[in-house]
Amino acid sequence: MEKENRFETVYEESGLFTGTRMILVDKETGVHYLFVQQGNAGGLTPLLDAEGNPVVAR
Repeated sequence: MEKENRFETVYEESGLFTGTRMILVDKETGVHYLFVQQGNAGGLTPLLDAEGNPVVAR
């Protein structure tokens, strides 16, 4: 049985000098994450609304 991916990519852009930026959604919790990669470095953080709460898919 094939396991379903937990994360869905809803936005992606990349450039030679700007690296890669993606917005991922956790299908179990609905929380949106921003992933940024530049060369060999990268980072992942939850997206926050104006009150500092995680952005959640509705």
